[in-house]
Amino acid sequence: MGFFDKLKEGASKAADKAKESVEVVRLNSQISAKRKDIEKNYIQIGEAVFQANLSNDLTAAEPAITKSSEQIVALQQEIDELEEKIMEIKDEKDCVCGKVVPIDTKFCPSCGHKFEEVPAAESTEEPEVVPAPTPTSSSSSETPQ
Repeated sequence: MGFFDKLKEGASKAADKAKESVEVVRLNSQISAKRKDIEKNYIQIGEAVFQANLSNDLTAAEPAITKSSEQIVALQQEIDELEEKIMEIKDEKDCVCGKVVPIDTKFCPSCGHKFEEVPAAESTEEPEVVPAPTPTSSSSSETPQ
């Protein structure tokens, strides 16, 4: 019975890894498409500036530059969000030095930066919720007086 349990567990882990890999590929595909959109916006900015230069009125390019620039900023933010999702899937995080390390790393192996512990932050949130009803009941006892 133990052998089959181990076999099931191994197959389950392999299936989970495959799902993670497919999700990472899908997110990377979305990032690639957004980067192509950014390149198109850069080209539109260049064409607008060129046309405005030909007409000797660079202010004519301003609306096109502003619109394309706003689109580029929005696309870059979307890319950043997608890259964060990929890191969550891979259980990784960025260090201040730029190195990518496993999520459970306490110190960066490159620069020695100390990471804050994530579970400690979650455990501090829960006790804050528990004491909240106590002050409410004491303030309700003050209200009738």
